[in-house]
Amino acid sequence: MNVDYHTHSTYSDGRFLWSMCRAAESAELEAIGIADHCNVSSREKQVAAKKALGFNLDATYERRRDAIETMNDRFDVRVYDAVEMDFDSRDADAIAEFLADAAFEYAIGSVHHLEDVNIHIEPYFASKSDSEREALVEQFFEEAVALLESELFEIAAHVDLIERNPALRGFATDEQYHAVAAAAAESRTVVEINAGRALGEYGEFHPTPRFLEILGEYGVEFVLGTDSHTPDEVRNRVDALEKFALTHGIDPVELDV
Repeated sequence: MNVDYHTHSTYSDGRFLWSMCRAAESAELEAIGIADHCNVSSREKQVAAKKALGFNLDATYERRRDAIETMNDRFDVRVYDAVEMDFDSRDADAIAEFLADAAFEYAIGSVHHLEDVNIHIEPYFASKSDSEREALVEQFFEEAVALLESELFEIAAHVDLIERNPALRGFATDEQYHAVAAAAAESRTVVEINAGRALGEYGEFHPTPRFLEILGEYGVEFVLGTDSHTPDEVRNRVDALEKFALTHGIDPVELDV
């Protein structure tokens, strides 16, 4: 593994830039992507959530860019100026405008919300009936297809994020996987093998084994991202991702950045 395309810093919900870069250097990576969370939706719930979380990369990315330049001078690892954008098809125009103005080295797109609620919030989705949860999972994969078809991003992250939530886990279908795989095969956006929570309570990489199998049938290519928020996660997840890729015969591609 040469590049970890997906990590976070204190500019969203990760640790200090220098500590993430030091971890990448100690893991013998050639490059690390600092892809902090960003949301440019004008919808009331999204604006309120952004304020509560303190995710303000849309206002601070130039300051972070200066800091990344310092990291590139300080460490023997290439540090990429990237972003992880919340994707909702209703916000596509705002996202496109922001990305054009910000000119990151690359952008990751992620579907993080359903009904404007973060997918990780288990009680909200656990309160739904099975039929409602099935409909929400269908909506998630429709958004994943829209993300790929938009080609706004270089990378599509955790394309089955709903599996991290026990209330939504197990509702995905092969038909939904095929729809995403077909869109990915036609898109310039590359799907990510994501290690977020693979070593924790969830215990799986994204995409799940069945989804990965179907993506392979369509010849979809992958990049690797640890989705790390701490230095220890970088070190541990790099090793785990390398083993996962080798075990599954995945030859990851690298972005032209």
